[in-house]
Amino acid sequence: MSHSLLPFVEVNPTQEADACVIWMHGLGDSGHGFAPIVSQLSLPDNHRIRFIFPHAPERAVTINGGMRMRAWYDIKSLDFNSRADVTGVIESSAQVRRLIEKQIADGVSANRILLAGFSQGGVIALHEGTRFHQSLAGIMALSTYMCEPQNLATEAHEANKKTPVFVAHGEQDEVVPVFLGNTAFKVLKENGYNCTWHTYTMQHNVCMAEIKDISEFITRVLPLQ
Repeated sequence: MSHSLLPFVEVNPTQEADACVIWMHGLGDSGHGFAPIVSQLSLPDNHRIRFIFPHAPERAVTINGGMRMRAWYDIKSLDFNSRADVTGVIESSAQVRRLIEKQIADGVSANRILLAGFSQGGVIALHEGTRFHQSLAGIMALSTYMCEPQNLATEAHEANKKTPVFVAHGEQDEVVPVFLGNTAFKVLKENGYNCTWHTYTMQHNVCMAEIKDISEFITRVLPLQ
């Protein structure tokens, strides 16, 4: 695994940034896929949030016939219990951790950093967000699931037990069924996390109602200072 920083798309505020959202894309996408959402969030003109949209490494994906594409980990089976390749999840989480640490080194406090992810990216956001050793501003898990939920209790770090976690899913999602997202939410809840559950009349995508709720969540956990 390379120890260099992941490449990313960066969207900066008009003023000097004092907060950051690191947002991971889904399978086969890139950081460019979600970057346009910043303009749809209707954040205050004077917000000071930097958005980082990293590109996942390219790797062969088993369920897609071994085709190489941007992926945070291999998917060897659609079975819930073995869907995420744990080695890949751990490697990608470490790469995202370096992005967090780079923001901290550049002057953004950990508690002003929000981790977000869609689908595969959400798996990474949940995995790293619950294990990171400093308190973050928030975690957003969109249309996703949890890798090895049975290990959360023993692997999680106490630093983010009270961190707000926004878990959202489409009721008509045929790629990642809604019960997988709800299972992740329930595991978080059972482990004492400060999490909320949101569903939308949509498939494996985002919708305007969800974008509005995301905007409100970001504004709440990363208020103007």
